[in-house]
Amino acid sequence: MKKFPKKRVVITGAGSGLGRALAIEFAKKEWKVLVSDVNLDGAKETVKLVNESGGEGFAVQCDVTKWEQVQKLADAAVSKWGGTDIIVNNAGVLNVGVMEKVKLEDWRWIIDINLMGVIHGCKAFIPLFKKQGSGHVVNISSAAGFCAMAEMGPYNVTKAAVISLSETLRPELKYQNIGVTVVCPTFFKTNLLDQTRSTDKKSYDRMDAFFNKSMGSAEGVSRHIIKCVKKNKTYAIKQPDAKLWWSIKRHFPNFYIKLQSFVFGRGILDKAMGVK
Repeated sequence: MKKFPKKRVVITGAGSGLGRALAIEFAKKEWKVLVSDVNLDGAKETVKLVNESGGEGFAVQCDVTKWEQVQKLADAAVSKWGGTDIIVNNAGVLNVGVMEKVKLEDWRWIIDINLMGVIHGCKAFIPLFKKQGSGHVVNISSAAGFCAMAEMGPYNVTKAAVISLSETLRPELKYQNIGVTVVCPTFFKTNLLDQTRSTDKKSYDRMDAFFNKSMGSAEGVSRHIIKCVKKNKTYAIKQPDAKLWWSIKRHFPNFYIKLQSFVFGRGILDKAMGVK
């Protein structure tokens, strides 16, 4: 990318899943990759894969729920490289179940990671980008942020907030040579279920079926993210189902809600997914 000749990227939650896949895709393009994760062993394993793929990686342990640690992450990029070109706020978790059964501590848990983690990343790196005169913010949201599927309340709420935050930042930063891209994939094969909290087995089994039957991949989503950053796109929506729901929700919002209610209320979705 001619826009980023120094090729420096920081990725949170890169010890596994989409973060790791994205780190490897950048490495294939010979980028320097700061791999951040709360699990330092996972981050170090990703660094090994980055180096083997043609990049130059180093690991920093970071809990994105802690502001001080995210600020130190930005400081590490400055100390190591003199700055960075892209921050990918990727760290995230999943919580499923009906609204009244979700524990308040689980709400706080997912908000701290999925939303406050992104807020911390933006707050730490945007001043650095302004000082440099360039940069790009990539916030990993989800199609859940606009689909609002039943029994995914905590996840939907945090991902919708990330979309809103990204849309807010786009005009704020556009004329300061700082791009903003929000990524909204549907289900793809990843390890997100490993840390999932659920109120009941059926809700968990539904998510498990979605992931197992998904056709997308972390690698495919990663390549699409890089293309969208290159083109400075606001929204990165790759999968056909995500594009379909995005279009229906925007153009026919009342019909969309009625359709969701019908499919969920009649158990059509569970039958289609083989969930009992």
